Amino acid sequence: MDVKNHAVPRVLIVDDEPLIRWSVSETLADHGCEVVETGDARGARLAVGDDQPFDVVLLDYRLPDSDDLSLLASIRRATPTAQVILMTAFSRPEMVRGALELGAYRVISKPFEMEAIADLVAQAHAAGSSGTTSSG
Repeated sequence: MDVKNHAVPRVLIVDDEPLIRWSVSETLADHGCEVVETGDARGARLAVGDDQPFDVVLLDYRLPDSDDLSLLASIRRATPTAQVILMTAFSRPEMVRGALELGAYRVISKPFEMEAIADLVAQAHAAGSSGTTSSG
């Protein structure tokens, strides 16, 4: 049985590139998501500490104040039910493996198609709603 949460997905976008944040935010809003944006690790930590949990977090791997997987680990601890999609232009097998071991839903390479992001967010939201995860 396919169990889906019909509530509006709440998505956090964490990327230091304003154009990427804007493009992804606009695309997801057009697909019915509630979107919050931030450009750094500090903002991400504050956002996930808020009282309203996120369903999906789109997290850039390299940020001005974080360029390792420690932010992913912090987000997973702060909001364990959120599905975290790690975005990177610097994909290395050991980084991908580490991200998945820390509970990332998926690791995707930049650049990416906006419609593909919308589909992936919908899949992650459905997986989070049904309690399943993906590693690939």
